[in-house]
Order: sequence, then C-alpha cells, then structure tokens
Amino acid sequence: MKHISSRDNPQFKELKHLATSPQARRRERKTLLDGTHLCQAYWQHLGAPLLCVVAESSVQHAEVADLLALCENENVLSLCLGDALYQQVSQVENGIGILFLIATPEAILPGSFSATAVALDNLQDPGNMGSILRSAAAAGIRDILCSHGTVSAWSPKVMRAGMGAHFLLNIVEGVDLSSALQATNTPILATSSHAQKTIYQVNLNQTVIWLFGHEGQGVSDELLALATQTVTIPQRPEIESLNVAASAAICFFEQVRQKAHC
Repeated sequence: MKHISSRDNPQFKELKHLATSPQARRRERKTLLDGTHLCQAYWQHLGAPLLCVVAESSVQHAEVADLLALCENENVLSLCLGDALYQQVSQVENGIGILFLIATPEAILPGSFSATAVALDNLQDPGNMGSILRSAAAAGIRDILCSHGTVSAWSPKVMRAGMGAHFLLNIVEGVDLSSALQATNTPILATSSHAQKTIYQVNLNQTVIWLFGHEGQGVSDELLALATQTVTIPQRPEIESLNVAASAAICFFEQVRQKAHC
C-alpha cells in the first residue's frame, strides 16, 4: 500500500480531477466507485479495479480490509490517503472510506432486440437515472439506450443511486434514439396521461422497448411519434403525473407479472 499525504502528489491530482470533472471521466473513460457496496458489487460481477483508494481512518474497517486483501492478491495498487485528502475525492459524507478507480465498461448498441430494452430521452436527474437502472436490472432487463443530453450513467451520483445495477447492464450512451428506434421492428411503448389503454390492458408478454423522457417535458414529440403504442398508469386525477422512475418501475414489473402468468 502506498501512502499519500501531499495534495501535490500527481496520483492524487489525477484522482481529484476525475472525481470533480465529468469531462475528464468521459475523456479518460474512467470513473470512481465510492463505498464498500459498489466496490464489492463491481468485484463480484466484473473483477479487479484499476486502483483502490482508502481513507487512513478506514483501513482497519472489516469490509475495507477484505477488499484490500483481494486487491493485494490480484496485484492491484492501493493508495492510502489522509482523511482530509480523501474527502476531496469522495462525494459521500460520513461514509466508509474506500474508492475503486475503474475503466468505464464498454457497451455495444444492439443490432436487434431479442429481449426487452429501455430508451431514455434527455433524462436529467441522477437519482431518477440510478433508480431506473436499478429497477431495470431487477426486472431482468439488460440493454439501456441513453440519448445525447441524458445525464451520464457513470457519474458518482447515478452510480450510488444504482446500487450496483450498472454492472449487470449494457448501458449505451450518446445514442441517436431516432435512428435506433426507426431501425427496429420491436414494439416501442411510451407512457402518456392521454393514452386510452392502461398498462394493465396491453400485452406485455413480448419483447418491447420502453421509452421514457425528461422529467418535466417528457419524451420529445419526434420520438413519441415513433412509439408503437402509448399507455397510461391509472392514478388519482389530483396528481398531475408520476415520477419517471416510479413509472418505469411500474411498467417493468407489470411486464414481469404478465410473463410470469402467461
């Protein structure tokens, strides 16, 4: 383990830059996993990280010690930062001080859809994005298509909200959704408060592409015109609309329910 106590250390500067700059994360195709849960999930599903970073006060924590031992066995370098330095690269307050530096997993845009997928149009909130990814993974969905302008799926806030779901998904960012959706024969379903059929009245025992949009503006008119069908989620009229992450979860698990009872 290498100990770092100076903020002028080149490795610390690189970590801080990645922690604070979305542009740097995109350019370097690297990101940081913060906390024991994300680090354990990454190791379970994808293996060893590029680098392990721990806060000096957390070295003796049982879960941190286990992860450090795994890194040592795989010859992964571990850096120990003084607590003040560590807080400059971590966005978690009062958490257990461990980070993994990882290469952002490669994603492949499917040429065809043999299983249900999700398309996200200009989604903005990291919490909503992470929640949708978590629900998708829990429902057995793998392919996630994110438009230009959608919040980065690999930002620290989205990953914390996703709780490890990222590592079970194929998340394709910067997708031209108009071209991708026009090129497929797979049914495309979007939610709309003006739809005639409810989510419980349509046949979901088939492969579909779920289309969800911006929290305030919804799916763009151009993409909505490509939807094979729009469906509504029944709710009290006093409530204008459901949160997009809640809507997505309802849709995913209604499909799970229908397939289980087919």
